[in-house]
Amino acid sequence: MKGIILFVISILLLWFGRSILIPLLVAAFLWYLINAIAEYCRKLFPYKTPKTKKERIYSYIFDWISGILAISSTIGLIILFITQVQPMFAELVRALPELQHKLIDFGKYISSLLGTRFDANLLPNITKIATNIGTSVAGIATSLGMVFVYVFFMFIEQSTFNKKFSSLFPNKRQYTKMRYIIDSIDNNMKKYLFVKTAISAITGLASYLWLQLIGVEFAGVWAFIVFVANYIPTIGAIVACGLPILYSLVTAPSLQQPILTAVGLIGVQILFGNILEPKLTGKTLNLSTLAILINLVFWGVIWGVAGMFFSVPLLVAVFIITAQFDSTRWVAILLSADGNIPDKNEE
Repeated sequence: MKGIILFVISILLLWFGRSILIPLLVAAFLWYLINAIAEYCRKLFPYKTPKTKKERIYSYIFDWISGILAISSTIGLIILFITQVQPMFAELVRALPELQHKLIDFGKYISSLLGTRFDANLLPNITKIATNIGTSVAGIATSLGMVFVYVFFMFIEQSTFNKKFSSLFPNKRQYTKMRYIIDSIDNNMKKYLFVKTAISAITGLASYLWLQLIGVEFAGVWAFIVFVANYIPTIGAIVACGLPILYSLVTAPSLQQPILTAVGLIGVQILFGNILEPKLTGKTLNLSTLAILINLVFWGVIWGVAGMFFSVPLLVAVFIITAQFDSTRWVAILLSADGNIPDKNEE
């Protein structure tokens, strides 16, 4: 009974505290992403363990260069959205009422072919859906200043994390176990975010080039949606492909463009999302598809689109933590794809 009460209280805290927790999670995401990019840049440094004074100086300089490159690439993505994609979004929003009429006309045409009665209420209200998504995004955008403040102080505090962690766990055995858990989460999260961001960026760029080639309007908007939606498991790929395909189907004068749109976008998703990404992540995400979907729905209900975006990183953290304690290893086994879970640190 106490467990149920605690669970309900936790849900309520997550719900009522979303205005504070979501900007904090966005900041943590950016902080982790920048650190992940910097860490993978550092792997290019020829001296893995600098020994001489000269090598240590080079290593220090290379660390700074890696950090600057990571921050610059993240800021570059934000600037690209503000200067290039955001104006296209505004233009698309203005075109939504006309698009809704075309969708109704298309529905009537299909109904006449099938000999069925058409009901416009069965069609999705594109304007309403876009407004709801826009509200979620606007909520994060209005907190952007606070997000950058969080990120700034995370970098300031970063150098003291290890010292604080040592003070929290003075017992050597307990410290070793907790250090193992934190390092496992850190390593897996950095690998996931780096690979996911790289694959999403490549997928978005390939989608943009293909849509531009076949002449689909708002190619930049659809490419950005592909990039963001790729962070959302399963449903993200459906949305990323479905929206531009539907738009092309409604607006194109013939079926040639919608077919090319579908073939190209689905092909890109299969190539990068289903073939390349699993090879790069390896067993980093040895998670059950059912667990991912349930987790996706849960966080989607609690935090909306933002919850879906962060559902997998949160599940990875739960998976790694529950695998480290005898009383919760059964949870990790249920969350895993094949029953194989991370080894428990016995030190």
